[in-house]
Amino acid sequence: MRYVRYAFWGVLGVTLVSISLANREPVVVRLWPEGIAELLGLDPSLTLPLFFVGLGGIAAGLVIGFLWEWLREYKHRRAATDHSKEVRRLSREVSKLKKDKHKDKDEVLAILEEAG
Repeated sequence: MRYVRYAFWGVLGVTLVSISLANREPVVVRLWPEGIAELLGLDPSLTLPLFFVGLGGIAAGLVIGFLWEWLREYKHRRAATDHSKEVRRLSREVSKLKKDKHKDKDEVLAILEEAG
């Protein structure tokens, strides 16, 4: 299984390098369309290689997606934490009640009653 993983990452790496080498032409990335930029008098722009824009968009999409999912699942993680705290509390309470139940009895008889 380890070799399959290495093969996957190798093929992915070769693919990304070949895409990057094939798309080295510079492109202008602008914050706003030209009409709005002229209206505002600001034209913030960058000149980047095309592959950087594509791979950056993919990376930004992944980060935004992971963050969105993490925020969406907060209520489920919180509920699981609350349930595990409740289970620990009830487990301690049951242990305490078992000790109190068999407080004045013989240890062997107490073990036999718990098993039965």
